[in-house]
Amino acid sequence: AYERTCRYLAKKSNSVVASVGYRLAPEHPFPTQFEDCLTATIHFMRNAQDYGVDPSRIIICGDSSGGTLTAAVAQALVNRRDLPKLRAQILIYPFLQCVDFNLPSYQQNEGVPILLKKRTLALGLKYLNKDLSVMEAIFKGSHIPEDLQLKYQKWVSPDYIPHEFKTRGYKPIAINPFSEELYTLFKLVFDPVFSPLLAEDSVIAQLPEAFILTCEFDVLRDDGLLYKKRLEDHGIKVTWCHLQEGFHGIVFLALCS
Repeated sequence: AYERTCRYLAKKSNSVVASVGYRLAPEHPFPTQFEDCLTATIHFMRNAQDYGVDPSRIIICGDSSGGTLTAAVAQALVNRRDLPKLRAQILIYPFLQCVDFNLPSYQQNEGVPILLKKRTLALGLKYLNKDLSVMEAIFKGSHIPEDLQLKYQKWVSPDYIPHEFKTRGYKPIAINPFSEELYTLFKLVFDPVFSPLLAEDSVIAQLPEAFILTCEFDVLRDDGLLYKKRLEDHGIKVTWCHLQEGFHGIVFLALCS
């Protein structure tokens, strides 16, 4: 599906593009996809010159769940001294957190194709091979213990979304009582490999320069905005592109049309 997109990027940027054919869920559940991407990236970095690539100019890129994997791989590489440093990371409307499904972008775009609010969580639960019957409880925040709520509020909060992104409407939602059973079942969602926005400051501070693309009509818009803020708060250069009329999947559709 992405061959045409990759050919376009290679041609227009005069670059070598390697596309990772990682194994898919639910047959291969989390974190298989991350492990495949990390393995492929390390192999490419170690053998870059065999592909005619300058090891100091390697960029990793992904869209949607590929953006999640890109962010997670970049984080996994920050302490590797046996590899060249990544030049940059490109995150195209990435999914980055499983803490708050009531951010302004989720409320404003819950019914906007192609990534409906319910579809976002359903795909995440299938990724983990979990039952979809708990979706409503997770939407209401019952999977987050109080200590983690307090910790993650530093990074995931509607307070950090600029006012101009709330003009289409936003209503604070009260969090439901905590469920220990739900947390036990789903605590994997707080792993930074699954939710890169939840990585510790010590990791974020070492990340490479980033390009982040967000779309106005996308439930994941605010994930990108919050990650942009975290990177910039640590002095990481971010180039941000916001498509005011854009929606989730628009880059893939545009390049394949």
